Amino acid sequence: MAFDPVTLRPGNIEFLARRARGEGLLIGGEWRKAEGAADFATLDPATGKEIGQIAAASPVDVDAAVEAARIALGRWKATVPVERARILWKVADLIEANIDDLAELETLDQGKPLFVGRWAEIPGAVNQFRFFAGQAMAIEGNSLESSINYQPAGRQMRTWTVREPVGVVAAIVPWNSPLVLTAMKLAPALAAGCTVVLKPAEDTSLTALRLAELMVEAGVPAGVLNVVTGLGGQTGATLAAHPHVDKIAFTGSTATGRAVLDAAKTNFKRVTLELGGKSPSIVFPDADMGITVPGVANAIFFNGGQVCIAGSRLYVHRSVHDQVVEGVAAYAKGLKIGHGLLPDTQMGPVVSARHAERVEGFLQRAKAEGATMLTGGERMGDAGTFITPTVVVDVKPDMEIVREEVFGPVLVVQSFEDEEEVIAAANASEYGLAASVWTESLSTAHRMSADIRAGTVWINCHAMYDASLAIGGVKQSGWGRDSGRQAMDNYLEWKTICACV
Repeated sequence: MAFDPVTLRPGNIEFLARRARGEGLLIGGEWRKAEGAADFATLDPATGKEIGQIAAASPVDVDAAVEAARIALGRWKATVPVERARILWKVADLIEANIDDLAELETLDQGKPLFVGRWAEIPGAVNQFRFFAGQAMAIEGNSLESSINYQPAGRQMRTWTVREPVGVVAAIVPWNSPLVLTAMKLAPALAAGCTVVLKPAEDTSLTALRLAELMVEAGVPAGVLNVVTGLGGQTGATLAAHPHVDKIAFTGSTATGRAVLDAAKTNFKRVTLELGGKSPSIVFPDADMGITVPGVANAIFFNGGQVCIAGSRLYVHRSVHDQVVEGVAAYAKGLKIGHGLLPDTQMGPVVSARHAERVEGFLQRAKAEGATMLTGGERMGDAGTFITPTVVVDVKPDMEIVREEVFGPVLVVQSFEDEEEVIAAANASEYGLAASVWTESLSTAHRMSADIRAGTVWINCHAMYDASLAIGGVKQSGWGRDSGRQAMDNYLEWKTICACV
């Protein structure tokens, strides 16, 4: 699994050289070094080797970034929608033109197979900017016929509503799909006329920094986008609590989401949260096994299970249980695991040693509770943070591994007899992000999609999204929606205007 970083594309060698020169933070349109805080290393999770140094923004840097965003706000929200749209479309063009460099950086920093970024996630980021370029020109209010009847004689009351940008946005993004999740925050916020201070995940900051360079090149004005890298508990916490931030857009764990909510109390910031999941995949006897077995396997093993909507709980009807489970286990055993930049890799490492230890802890405790690892369940190789794709059987509903989000390549399997039983099991979770139902019966699909409490339900597929479709959950999976027209609501306020004329 050894990988020689000298094979990097020339553009990425130059990019990393810029980082080494201290061009670490984007504040007010200028790249600068962090004030006073030590840089930290970002590592290739497949080898454990250092890729480069990341600036750790201090509170002074965060203050400067927020102030730059505040200064730029008036100018940006006054920019005509067609100009905002033109700039966002240019950002999309530049991402597309640099897609091979970006995909390589994403793999090197996060670990995922190159094809995942190159052919799925980074094109998804392109589409976010193009979709919201259109939405920038579709912001509208309403003209209302009011019932106010006490205006002065000879006057009439005219009433209407307008939409205005919420203000300065703190966008805090996770490490599992860094570029596309960053685009899902930036594109609608900028389309709405907000300015942004972006805090990338400490483990995967590289593509956010490269995207920021491209956005400056596209013509995003100084201060409209600012980037402060650093540790979540320091830089991220300072940004979330900042009194001059008007809104927090956060994607990450439910535990960190609670901390974000607490920080928002300082000035009653608007908050949207896309949090954890423990999504069920439900297989009925009439399912087409030709698409179901690989479908439910990919639902959990894609990106090493490091996906908020991963299908991590598999419920299989008892009559086809053995067939499905054996098929998924065989699929898991056949996956080619290796460095994400190797052409035949199908699954890479998990993102960091710290996260690998967390996943291992879940597996060890599950074994102690009586669960059986049908396949996988262990670290792989002498270097890096590889965990074998794991299928867990002999579990009970109250086990930790069934209830809690592992965020790794770990699938827990249970059987069921009827719809009522499996609906109750699927809904018996504090999470409600997504689910998939595998059946050839249209009636079964309709009943299940109506009764499952989740933000998205897929039929005979899993993890299918594009920029026009809203993403988000219910219960402890969060508040609000990313993507789709609904995402614009995160960044716009309603204003009512009454005129006595």
